[in-house]
Amino acid sequence: MELRQLRYFVAIVDHGSLSRAALVLHVAQPALTQQLRQLEEELGVQLLHRSAQGVLSTDAGKVFYEHAQAILKQVADARSAVTQSATRPSGNVTLGLPHSISGALALPLLLAARERYPEITLQLTEEITGNLNEQLRSGRINLAVLFDDGQLTPFACSPLVEEEMRFICRSDSPFAPAGHAVSFPQALSATLILPGLQHGVRPRIDSRARELGLETANVIEINSIAILKSAILAGMGATILPAAPLLAELDSGAMRSYAIHSPVLSRTVALCASKNIPLTNAGNAVKNLVLQVAAELCGSGRWVGAHVL
Repeated sequence: MELRQLRYFVAIVDHGSLSRAALVLHVAQPALTQQLRQLEEELGVQLLHRSAQGVLSTDAGKVFYEHAQAILKQVADARSAVTQSATRPSGNVTLGLPHSISGALALPLLLAARERYPEITLQLTEEITGNLNEQLRSGRINLAVLFDDGQLTPFACSPLVEEEMRFICRSDSPFAPAGHAVSFPQALSATLILPGLQHGVRPRIDSRARELGLETANVIEINSIAILKSAILAGMGATILPAAPLLAELDSGAMRSYAIHSPVLSRTVALCASKNIPLTNAGNAVKNLVLQVAAELCGSGRWVGAHVL
């Protein structure tokens, strides 16, 4: 198996046809077809379905595509690590952000990276936490912001912030409490719109409920922050989340948030990298920049409900 075969295979999948991939790669199509055939013979599986409309990955091809991407990224990172300057880091760095963090961190980080490290191409990917774990483990991303739920031992982690979690609903919602705060048992009695079990917020809520002998019974599961917002505004229920992803609606008065007590809920946010795949100079520069930007956002109050660890 050769690196060029991996590059060829990824290009075919990305462009959806052998002919388009051949044009992009500047390789004759018969040669491309031959390399693909040799790769499939070596692996002993069919990677692509061919048709007049183009190509589609088989189940085996989808699995191999993820590994091929990770390998090619690590090769590119290794090349960058030995050629880039420590004083002027350059290259590509991919950072994964959970949906509920990107609203607070993504834009300030992009602006800071562009100002301080113009030769670094910072790529942000927004995913649910479970996907970020897997992508970081396989090397498809260099860094990820994750929630410390006691399962981060495979990674090298730096504590980032502690975020307060609040009870949030539409301003005129029947689920709105009478005062300025709500107890955790009271919050659980409402119809809650929450991310699925693979999301970083949900395990924290469920584990705390179990500790108290309570259940999260009336739950509507939505993994998209945009759809979750729409469901709250439609009056379908309330949620338990940090304020940051819903800040625009809270500032406009469309939603209200309430402190949770008995017990107080919060989550620990960490910046993580692989223990097995070293960061390039550019990766280390971005890592330090994330820590600096998070501290600046907390200090100025722009990351609402968060304080630096």
